[in-house]
Amino acid sequence: MSRRHVSAVLGLVAGVLVAVPAPAAHAAAVQVRCSVPDLVAAINAANGSPGPDTLRLAHRCTYKLTAPDPANPGTGLPVITSEITIDGRGATIKRDERGHEVPKFRILLVGPTGNLALTRTTISGGFATDCPAFPDPPGLACGGGISNLGKMAVTRSKITGNTSRSDVFAQGGGIDNPGTGSVSETEVTANHVIYSGSDIGSGAAGGAIANDGPLTVTDSRLTGNTATVTENTQSFAFGAGIISFAETTVESTVISKNRSFARGGFARATVSNGIPAPGRMTITGGSITDNTSDAPNGVAQGAGIANNALMTVSGVKISGNRAVAENGTARGGGVRVGPFGTLDLTDNHITGNTAEAVGGTAQGGGLDNPDGGSLTAKRNKILHNTVTAKNGTAQGGGLYHAGGSEGLGRTTLEENTITKNRAGDGGGIFKAPSGVLTLNGDDVRANRPNNCSPAGTVPGCTG
Repeated sequence: MSRRHVSAVLGLVAGVLVAVPAPAAHAAAVQVRCSVPDLVAAINAANGSPGPDTLRLAHRCTYKLTAPDPANPGTGLPVITSEITIDGRGATIKRDERGHEVPKFRILLVGPTGNLALTRTTISGGFATDCPAFPDPPGLACGGGISNLGKMAVTRSKITGNTSRSDVFAQGGGIDNPGTGSVSETEVTANHVIYSGSDIGSGAAGGAIANDGPLTVTDSRLTGNTATVTENTQSFAFGAGIISFAETTVESTVISKNRSFARGGFARATVSNGIPAPGRMTITGGSITDNTSDAPNGVAQGAGIANNALMTVSGVKISGNRAVAENGTARGGGVRVGPFGTLDLTDNHITGNTAEAVGGTAQGGGLDNPDGGSLTAKRNKILHNTVTAKNGTAQGGGLYHAGGSEGLGRTTLEENTITKNRAGDGGGIFKAPSGVLTLNGDDVRANRPNNCSPAGTVPGCTG
């Protein structure tokens, strides 16, 4: 559900600008004083120079923006239109939120011809009010901190406290990447994506990062981000950590304590991909832990991962995630596969995840493949996952499998360990009548109240 599909689902900078001489191509780095006008002038000069430029910010300075760029009212600084390196040296660039008169704008926009390398810089307090990559229909908001339409490399930086909010569709609380991007050794934390409208079936996607890619994220931390939607609009809050609509690679990255919330709607996964994304999402190493998808009177799907396109996950710790839906449906505490999803899981630890639905239906504490998707799982540890539903239905502590409306769902297991999981029925595995589920050398034991249910539906599994 990218901005390209949303129609279906649904001043001056403070102070006087001080001109600085434009640096010559390949000139030495420009030292930018601790002054917003100096920073604005330096970016304008670099945009106008024929070659790459490096701007070195004042050590640990805080550049406080109080008004947007006159030519681009949705963005605080001039649009990056050339090859520019910003070496922050520990500096912060933030929207000054003191007082009620400060307008809302993101911090940085990389234009289609731009190439930004951002290092050792904190980007904070941005508030997206437009969506530069998708100007029609109006009202979309993308990229609260940074929106990249060109090329972008963010290294050893912090993207924090930014917001993308819209009453049409919102995407990318911290970073929105329709261009080509990379994020490495960077913390993306406490960013928010919010759908605030009243239309039925819209959404908020990518609390930390939204990608229309390609994008690579390595050795980074995506923590404490949120995706929320207006209650009772049947809208989608998804990808509180990262949402992918294109080729995405995530390596050795910690994704934790993010939250998707949709009362009377759909809360879908901290790590999610679109329907259907043209590129594969690949996650290697790192962890996806302690994230929550919460949908009271709605549907919570895949608190850790929700896959509805192409995805490969290997060597990842997926633990402590919670899909919660009081009086609703909660499925896939750890991982959920959607109807269009093809997911390969290898050598992961899927432990201590929970699907919980008081007064409703909860299925798939560790893994959930209910709607006709394809799941292949090899050599995973699927341990201590739980499904609970007081006064409701609780099935499939380790795995819930069904074929979907067309009965086409397929789950292939090989050499996995599925032990000490718990549910009301099918503590290890619950298999619905439709679809195909096969075991090959899997260790299914010590689950409560039983290993597989209904009895005899999973060849090779007893008790």
